[in-house]
Amino acid sequence: MSTLGTVAFYTLGCKLNYSETSAIGRQFTQAGYQEVDFGAGADVVVINTCSVTDFADRKCRNIVRRALGANAGAKIVVVGCYAQLKPEEIANIEGVDLVLGAAEKFRILDYIDGIGMGSGKGMVRAGEVKEADSFVSSFSFGDRTRSFLKVQDGCDYKCTFCTIPLARGQSRSSTVAQIVADAEAIAARGVKEIVLTGVNIGDFGNGTSVIEGERPRKEALFVDLARALDQVEGITRFRISSIEPNLCTDEVIDFVANSQRFAPHFHLPLQSGNNKQLAQMRRRYRRELYADRVAHIRRALPHACIGVDVIVGFPGETEADFLETYRFIQELDVSYLHVFTYSERANTPAAEMDGAVPLAERKRRNKMLMILSEKKRRAHYAKHAGEVRPVLLEKSKEEGVLHGFTDNYVKVRFAAEDSWINHLVPMKLGEADAEGLVAAEVA
Repeated sequence: MSTLGTVAFYTLGCKLNYSETSAIGRQFTQAGYQEVDFGAGADVVVINTCSVTDFADRKCRNIVRRALGANAGAKIVVVGCYAQLKPEEIANIEGVDLVLGAAEKFRILDYIDGIGMGSGKGMVRAGEVKEADSFVSSFSFGDRTRSFLKVQDGCDYKCTFCTIPLARGQSRSSTVAQIVADAEAIAARGVKEIVLTGVNIGDFGNGTSVIEGERPRKEALFVDLARALDQVEGITRFRISSIEPNLCTDEVIDFVANSQRFAPHFHLPLQSGNNKQLAQMRRRYRRELYADRVAHIRRALPHACIGVDVIVGFPGETEADFLETYRFIQELDVSYLHVFTYSERANTPAAEMDGAVPLAERKRRNKMLMILSEKKRRAHYAKHAGEVRPVLLEKSKEEGVLHGFTDNYVKVRFAAEDSWINHLVPMKLGEADAEGLVAAEVA
């Protein structure tokens, strides 16, 4: 069958970006393009960008250069958050043909044919953020075991360090019916696990309902969505990617505790264990509420995995402030950390704050928390050694060896052939090895 050409994708950043890249990919294949691997000499290369940190910006520039080197003569298209925030900067990267921000990325096919036909290199079509306040159904596909399903987009929070509201607009969500239909479509493809993604998924139903045109639409909140998804046949496991602690209500926690399909795994952004920093960040809770959420999860699901986001080196964070955060996390019964080194972002209040922490000090604090994270993770693994838990097996890079995660996010290593991939297997957990993988055997 003839095609319009070949297309390759490269995705940077969060799970939400992966779901949206897949949605864009389906547009290309439905139009007659053949998708190929990045670096395989595609006619069109689409780079979906992140702009959470300055490192993400730099990585985007590096990927553009790699795309040019591996795909001679390709049309290079950059989309996503970095493209929304800094379109002119990207357009000035030699070799970039098209820049599409949040408002335009799902209309990419409308622009492709115009590249190289008089419109000029580096054309900018970023769009205003307000034009991005629509919801496009998205889910990833390609991984045989797992799909990322977008349930919400945008954010109405005004955290002083964050550019996401600038890049993605106000909070908005689809309908329960549409998301259930997406989940059923994923199940029909044989995928066993769905990860629910968004910018602020706990805000589902509280923001603009683009499809139903009502604000607010409180008859369908996140817990209502979860209850509906719990009835979808064919999906073995749902995970909540991340949920704000102030939105992780008792009702949500108790639902997960009694659910047959929702994994006992919560990822709660903390950002700081110091109330002074939390106030400066304009977070919508204090550390006492965070500790209460962790305690409620432990009462309802003693075996749950609890992940934590934390930022080090925020302006004004003294050594005493950092140590207060460190001790707070050290005493929390949590399972692992995602540690981010603060980086100044243009057009955010934090970038103008006094008390910048030297970069070397930021890195030192990051390292301290990463060591603590490893201790927490190994303690979580050790706590469940000897237990039998369900493991969804997936491919690894090692021949004859599969990896997989338990429901409570213990990563296992299991010697088996590829025919075991995408099977949910009850497995007895052993001890973690030097690489942090747990030996497991079929129970």
